[in-house]
Amino acid sequence: MNNNAYYNTFPGNPIYSGNNATPNQMTAPTYTQNDMPLEQSYIENILRLNKGKQVRVHMTFPDSEQFRDREFNGIIEQSGRDHIILSEPSTGKWQLLLMIYVDFITFDEKINYSQEFIPNL
Repeated sequence: MNNNAYYNTFPGNPIYSGNNATPNQMTAPTYTQNDMPLEQSYIENILRLNKGKQVRVHMTFPDSEQFRDREFNGIIEQSGRDHIILSEPSTGKWQLLLMIYVDFITFDEKINYSQEFIPNL
């Protein structure tokens, strides 16, 4: 079996289906915060609007006996589709948290929310 075709297309080249390229992580477009569409009420967009605020992220790790339920405290530095980056200025620690484990997020101040998220406005 010849695996050269697989290795030649992974990870940097697009995979083709007919004449259309299917983007992968290396070919998918990237956006800056100003370019990111905010028309939908996704957690990542709400977190971006609240960048710099102190939060508590409550998470559950179902496969862990030792760390089943955890709370992470910090300042929102960045967020994406599948992650949140928090910093803790008092300790100098930075944390990369996976969205899949997030139960809820609490703020000590008003949450910024865009009118664009509200349908039919």
